[in-house]
Amino acid sequence: MADTLEFFFDVISPYVYLADAMLPGLRERHPDLTIVHRPILFAGLLKHWGQLGPAEIPAKRVFTFKDILRRAAEQGVPLRGPASHPFNPLTAQRAILAAAPEQRAAATTAIARAGWAEGAELGDPAAIVAALDRAGLPGAALVARAGDPDIKAALVAETEQAIALGVFGVPSFLVRGELVWGQDRVRDVEAILAGRDPVTPDAIDRLLTRPASANRR
Repeated sequence: MADTLEFFFDVISPYVYLADAMLPGLRERHPDLTIVHRPILFAGLLKHWGQLGPAEIPAKRVFTFKDILRRAAEQGVPLRGPASHPFNPLTAQRAILAAAPEQRAAATTAIARAGWAEGAELGDPAAIVAALDRAGLPGAALVARAGDPDIKAALVAETEQAIALGVFGVPSFLVRGELVWGQDRVRDVEAILAGRDPVTPDAIDRLLTRPASANRR
């Protein structure tokens, strides 16, 4: 039976760029796997779960940028970083959602690569148009559609659906009912696909049903 992997992402995260670069290899190893791109708003997740983003915590911001340089070197992919960060990802995310479902993978790669590999300003609609055009997609039309009320509402709905599924960070993957968070957890996706996931109902219940003996105030 063919499997489906849902990929929840926001190009504001460098880890989304790194995860996206892993997907072609995942497809090669699992040719029957269908990957569905689900653009969402990371800021919406943070607001719902009461979290700060990595860039909003000074020490974590420094660590994150060091970490992505190391992870990019491991993967053998270029990493320059966008012209500004944090930036407003609304136009980018809406433009990806405005693309036809079969074009969303290419749109995601084009935009993520333009910012994180090449240094484009991903908050600038013109840079998004250029990135999409280079990928053979109708950049101007997709960015224009990004302003349509139905696309704006659809992105909010996608984010709400992700939250309802328990998504709390990006990138996240949903496969066989299991939620996996982080580009460094693609190996867990493959373990689930291979039936080698050590997380069983009994094992997780034993941990989750233990009582708390202290609470942070």
